[in-house]
Amino acid sequence: MMQLQVGQVADWAKQMGTQHPGHTPLVLDVREPWELQTAAIANDPATNGFQVLHMPMRTVPARYLELDKHQPVACLCHHGARSMQVAMFLENNGFTQVVNIQGGIHAWATEVDARVPLY
Repeated sequence: MMQLQVGQVADWAKQMGTQHPGHTPLVLDVREPWELQTAAIANDPATNGFQVLHMPMRTVPARYLELDKHQPVACLCHHGARSMQVAMFLENNGFTQVVNIQGGIHAWATEVDARVPLY
């Protein structure tokens, strides 16, 4: 399973967008709703180069078929453990372009966007 540092997400999104035309890269946020309300990455594909979708980890087994198996997906949680489990689940279910964002939203807040609150 490929691990991305938070500082690599923008470059990953650009590369995936080029390699997979017609498939906007996706950051799949698997945190709980209260966590998303506390801290989130802006869902702004025009600026970020990726879209953000919230799908709590516990709902992934029932909802993963809503996703395109060929869309590049980077999984995100608070620190990286839950997202790694989801990334492995997706990969085991036929998703071809899955990575995990190491350090999660915590690392995002400390290294990429200080406007994102820590919790």
